[in-house]
Amino acid sequence: MANVMYGPMQMVVIGFDEPEFHGKVLKELRSLREKGTMRLIDLLFVWKDASGKVTEFQATDLTEEERLRFGAVVGALIGFGAAGKEGARAGAEAGAERVAEYDFGIAADDLTTIADAIPADSAAAVMLIEHTWAIGLKQALRDAGGFVLAQGMVTPEALLLAGADLAAAVEAADKEEKKKVAIPAQ
Repeated sequence: MANVMYGPMQMVVIGFDEPEFHGKVLKELRSLREKGTMRLIDLLFVWKDASGKVTEFQATDLTEEERLRFGAVVGALIGFGAAGKEGARAGAEAGAERVAEYDFGIAADDLTTIADAIPADSAAAVMLIEHTWAIGLKQALRDAGGFVLAQGMVTPEALLLAGADLAAAVEAADKEEKKKVAIPAQ
C-alpha cells in the first residue's frame, strides 16, 4: 500500500471579540509547529478596526515545492471525484497552477467574505492545519484496511449541551416514572 504523504487536515475558523490576540496565538502556533505536532497549510488572520479598516496576515509552513505538490494532490482528488482519471489530471494541473499564484486555499473573494462577516473592532482566524502527529497512525489504519466512518470535534461547549440534554432526559423519565406509580390500580 502507498505511504501516507500527509496527516489528517482540519479547517478551523475562529472569531475574536478582542483583536489583540495575535501575539499569544502566534506564539502557541509556533510552539506546536516546532514540536512537530502540526503544520500550517494555510493561515489567515483578519483584523477589522473600529472604523472598518481591514488588515490581514497570511502564512504557511509549506515550501514552494510542497505548495505545488499539495496543490496538485488536492486538485487531483477533487478532479478525480468530479470526473475520474481525466478529472484527476486536469485537477492536478489546476491545483498546482493556483498554488503557484499563491492562491492555496484562501482567495481574495474569501477574504472579502470573511472581512464583511466580522464586526468592527474584532478579528477572525482561518487555519488549515495538518495534524502531523497522526501521520503514523493514519498509515497504520490504512495498512489495516481502516477508513473514516465519522469524525468531529468535541468541545467543552458541546459537552455542556450534552449534559443539559442528559439532565432534561433524566428529569422527563423521572416524571414519567412518577406518573406510572401515581396511577391507582383498579
